[in-house]
Amino acid sequence: MKSGRTGWMLGLVYLCFGAGIVLSAERPAFIGAANVSPHNEYRLWYRNYDSPPIRALVSLAFEKTPEYGSFSIIRSPEMAQGRVVRELEQPVSTLVDIANVATSDKREGNLLAIPLPIDGGLLGFRVCVVLQESLPMFEGIKSVSDLQEAGIRVGQGTHWPDTDILEANGVKVITHSRYEILFRMLENHRFECFARGVSEVLFDLEMQGNMNLAIEPDLLIAYPMPSYFFVSRRDHETAQRLQLGMERAINDGSFGKYLDHFYGRAMKALDLGERKMLVLNNPYLTEESLAIGRHSLMNLQRRINNLSSSDEADSDFEP
Repeated sequence: MKSGRTGWMLGLVYLCFGAGIVLSAERPAFIGAANVSPHNEYRLWYRNYDSPPIRALVSLAFEKTPEYGSFSIIRSPEMAQGRVVRELEQPVSTLVDIANVATSDKREGNLLAIPLPIDGGLLGFRVCVVLQESLPMFEGIKSVSDLQEAGIRVGQGTHWPDTDILEANGVKVITHSRYEILFRMLENHRFECFARGVSEVLFDLEMQGNMNLAIEPDLLIAYPMPSYFFVSRRDHETAQRLQLGMERAINDGSFGKYLDHFYGRAMKALDLGERKMLVLNNPYLTEESLAIGRHSLMNLQRRINNLSSSDEADSDFEP
């Protein structure tokens, strides 16, 4: 394993230990031969299913836990983030079993969270997707007050935790319940900045294929906001399989390789070390998740340095 990848992986492991999460990589006591299904189907929220990194991580976690049986990952029906959270809150859902979304104290209270940030905490680091013609509006912005004075409105999902975080910090937010519609709203000048996570923005623009869209080059909006897998509070077996699989992947190095493969390119391409960071407060986290998010913020520069010193990610990674 190359030194850059070692630094990335150990950074995340330290992040988990530092927040009080115990990595145990042990087979859970409740699993016995009589309880193992020969084949399990897991319905993954369609937005996650359509995201290659997220679907790859679910597969990686399940492949690391063969004692739970074989598996298939199925695309859920299309539904907004608020709807998928409500579905998982039901005693039994026929639509979805797993969703990866940003965490909040409310979500951790109503659902079972697997408290390991799937992207190393990068979701709370956001850049602006803008129209090419709007780029001059962002010149000279160095603070949230500058953002306000420039009249810049930020587009976000109605039920995304980011919306409440941005509004709590005095940022003007325009919302819609559907992710896909937000790009059309940006194109129609309903807002100036569609704030997207560092770990997702390059994939977003590749999918959109719109040459009029650009990534604003100078700003990095940052707040502690880990992104977890969530399942129903009654679905302990799926929760334990996901957590055990991710812990094993961290311990054997395959999670570090996963992070480097899927997110290393974005961290380099976006020149995060050269951007002006606007740090916002997140008042909607549990104590544990706040510790994880703060640790991510403090270690961003170290992660950038680790990736900058490493070679390009291997092209033969297979989750």
